[in-house]
Amino acid sequence: MDARAIIAKVRRGEDPTFAELNWFTSGLATRMVSDAQAGAFAMAVCLKGLSDEGRVALTKGMRDSGDVMKWDLPGPVLDKHSTGGVGDPVSLILAPALAACDVFVPMVSGRGLGHTGGTLDKLEAIPGLSTEQNNSNFRSITRNIGCAIVSATNSIAPADKRLYAIRDVTDTIQSVDLICASILSKKLAAGLDGLVLDVKSGSGAFMKTPAEALKLARALTSTANGAGTSAAAFITDMSQPLAPSLGNGVEVAICLEVLSGNRAAAPRLHDLTVALCARVLALAGHAEGEAEERVKAIISSGHAMDCFAAMVRAMGGPSDIANSWNTQLPKAPVIGDVLAPYSGKIAAIDGELLGLTVVQLGGGRQVESDRIDPRVGLTGVLPLGTKVVRGDPIATIHAADEDSAQVAAQAVLRAVSIGADVEIPDLILERIAP
Repeated sequence: MDARAIIAKVRRGEDPTFAELNWFTSGLATRMVSDAQAGAFAMAVCLKGLSDEGRVALTKGMRDSGDVMKWDLPGPVLDKHSTGGVGDPVSLILAPALAACDVFVPMVSGRGLGHTGGTLDKLEAIPGLSTEQNNSNFRSITRNIGCAIVSATNSIAPADKRLYAIRDVTDTIQSVDLICASILSKKLAAGLDGLVLDVKSGSGAFMKTPAEALKLARALTSTANGAGTSAAAFITDMSQPLAPSLGNGVEVAICLEVLSGNRAAAPRLHDLTVALCARVLALAGHAEGEAEERVKAIISSGHAMDCFAAMVRAMGGPSDIANSWNTQLPKAPVIGDVLAPYSGKIAAIDGELLGLTVVQLGGGRQVESDRIDPRVGLTGVLPLGTKVVRGDPIATIHAADEDSAQVAAQAVLRAVSIGADVEIPDLILERIAP
């Protein structure tokens, strides 16, 4: 086996054999494959692609580069994954809501990638909380609380952990094959009975059009099924941020508002979370309509908040996050509004530009070694169709200093268009059955 020969084969548009891909992914995990070779492989796949069989083989190889967990729990082991967007902290509400519905959710998540925020980075905005849990703790938290949101340990899909970071800094993020292998290798290594995928479409997503999102959704579901796990998918709208807050600490805050029973704080975030929970429960045999009503009640009653707080405590965070999150979460030293330059309606939002604005503020990584500032971000981002008068706030910036706040304000004004009218897409664009 030779990394150069495998890369050359992909570059010619040929599928490496299962044995070659298995060797290469093992080499990623053991570092027998160099960073340069990993980047060249990612670029070759990005440019030439793999067949359906090649994608399944790459996914299984990355899954099998480490341990594959097995569970013995008194309920189904299920999960959800989003392909990434801006203002999308669904996992922080969904996992505890499902746990409150007697589903076990061992959620292996990722960090920010490109302009999109990462679930792990958001959770780590909570003081003391560590997403770096060993397998023993991961199992214990999942069993005792019903959910755990953790990073992939060195023994869970280590090939993906390495390639994920390299993709982030080599502009090889958007490959359908690499996205599938990355998402599914971690998820399938967690030993799931079933998986629901939220594939985003729009300006804030990697897939800008419904056609691109549909291609990815079908690839994800067919690859998961090909690797032995039942999967369903939603294609959802990302023509605007899902929540009005973008950034790490501020997205945790908006999730805690929703978990406190305040749907009005982020209605799109609440409603999509409920729909995704219901689809996950349908994989376990529940009627989807009844499941939606149950999840709504679980959230409004505070039961989901109780599960979230228990998970936070078990992962090293504050013991009283449910009651004191306003004082526990980090605050930026510079906070200021971006004002509408003229009157009209919010007609279009460049979600990718907003996401990159948060990265520039320090809320994401531009190189692998960057440290994230959990304080920074945007709040109060107005949704599409909102009427504004000149001088009204259209967003609030949370920054580390005045200079970065001014740069961010100009970026927000470029990202948010004000016009006469707008057509607002449905939140859920399409559903794909297992």
